[in-house]
Amino acid sequence: MLDSELQRAVGYINEAGAILITAGAGIGVDSGLPDFRGNKGFWKAYPHFKDQNMSFVDAASALMFETLPELSWGFYGHRTNLYRETAPHMGFNLLKDIIKLKENNYFIFTSNVDGQFQKAGFDENRIIECHGSIHHLQCTLPCISSSWKNELSYKIDDNTGTLLSETPDCIFCGNTARPNILMFDDNNWDSSRYYSQKSLYDKWLNENDNFVVIEIGAGNAIPTVRCESRKHKKPIIRINLRDSKLSWAKGVSLEMTALEAIQKIYYNISP
Repeated sequence: MLDSELQRAVGYINEAGAILITAGAGIGVDSGLPDFRGNKGFWKAYPHFKDQNMSFVDAASALMFETLPELSWGFYGHRTNLYRETAPHMGFNLLKDIIKLKENNYFIFTSNVDGQFQKAGFDENRIIECHGSIHHLQCTLPCISSSWKNELSYKIDDNTGTLLSETPDCIFCGNTARPNILMFDDNNWDSSRYYSQKSLYDKWLNENDNFVVIEIGAGNAIPTVRCESRKHKKPIIRINLRDSKLSWAKGVSLEMTALEAIQKIYYNISP
């Protein structure tokens, strides 16, 4: 059955003129990144939040920057350090080789804030980050509709998870800064960078009709990526180790890790 599904996946790619990659947290697991699947997964990565009975939703809430800024920045500072230190797995390079077969006609839609696609060498102008990026900062107010690159260093207390270095300041007004990420209970996310990316994405969609969607590691808990995958009514190749079920008629489910599935597709695709 798996061989048949893999053959269909390769067929969809061979028939397409372009590729839309849609990706959730599952694509980074093979690189060693946590996917925060449920509280157990989150607490395993951040045990000090378990001691306080705080969930991922609590930790990733915009309200935390008002009530517990040192803890919020401890969490996001640690994640910033982690993403900077993590090398994208080989699957990213294989994906680049696959899209070369389409003369680099592709776009990436991702809910990930880790910047791994950019780090792997994908074109920044062909990526839309629907939840923002940890590698950019904004004012917590915000005082202005703008964001800037996150180039600061973060020192974290391993026992409490709080930030030991100074909390970042807004470069415009001096108020506390925060990552330019769409958080839970967030009315202050500055979406200007996202809409700049969206304008390029919309232009690509208008110029391309014959494309296949390769969806990698996207879950149902926050279904933004899954909704994006199916709204175009194109063939979908869903890669997901735990939840690969696909209701869309024209598609393929590959119950594998991101790296395993990408490798199998790459080594079976027509040159």
